[in-house]
Amino acid sequence: MLDLLLFPVLLCIPVVMLVPSPGGAPPPLCRRCCDHLDGPPAPQTTDQLGGLNQMPEVRTFINMTILKGDKGDRGDRGTPGKSGEEGTPGTRGPMGPKGTKGQAGIPGDPCKKQDAAFSVGRRKSLHSVDYYQALLFDTEFVNLYSHFDMFKGKFYCYVPGIYFFNVNIHTWNFKETYLHIMRNNKEQAIVYAQPSERSIMQSQSLMLPLDLNDEVWVRLYKRERENAVYSDDVDIYITFNGYLIKPTQE
Repeated sequence: MLDLLLFPVLLCIPVVMLVPSPGGAPPPLCRRCCDHLDGPPAPQTTDQLGGLNQMPEVRTFINMTILKGDKGDRGDRGTPGKSGEEGTPGTRGPMGPKGTKGQAGIPGDPCKKQDAAFSVGRRKSLHSVDYYQALLFDTEFVNLYSHFDMFKGKFYCYVPGIYFFNVNIHTWNFKETYLHIMRNNKEQAIVYAQPSERSIMQSQSLMLPLDLNDEVWVRLYKRERENAVYSDDVDIYITFNGYLIKPTQE
């Protein structure tokens, strides 16, 4: 292949011929001042006219740029390697902020009964302690759809609307009576009686607008002043009642 590349180069080199002078004497050879550094002189030949020909010096030059090919296309991407080992789980991050209140649900079944009612009683007396106490009940007169939780002493609203509530208690001789009707954790009405040598029946009633899952209950005040409610195992002196007057959606 190298011979093929040199062939056009040789064709482009002009041939130098020495023509003899008219007097017949051979012309003197041209010498360069630095010929002795390039090695022995080139061999001489005689042409047809009797003159001497000096063979031109041929030096090979290869243009390397013509041998370098064009840049190839980028190859296809290789297949991904295997996944590494799973690292240890990190520590649990801090709790995020509380989300916004969600949208109201779809309307309920129009055929669902829109009513609620309860009436419960207590046969045991109760004295105040160092903390607030929910008044619990042990007798169930009416508990429609079990909306009143006997274990917690609370009525849970499953039908929003206007409700009527009533509580009746019996005071203790020479002790104060101090209770509240509660809606969730907010006092709504007080049931109060001053200490007296005679025990009396005391009552409180009110109406409340309730939303879904609201709680209504009776709370005995804590022991800043000794207070109590009276009852016994024979008769029921303490009652708590409530019922729906008008639902929000009819």
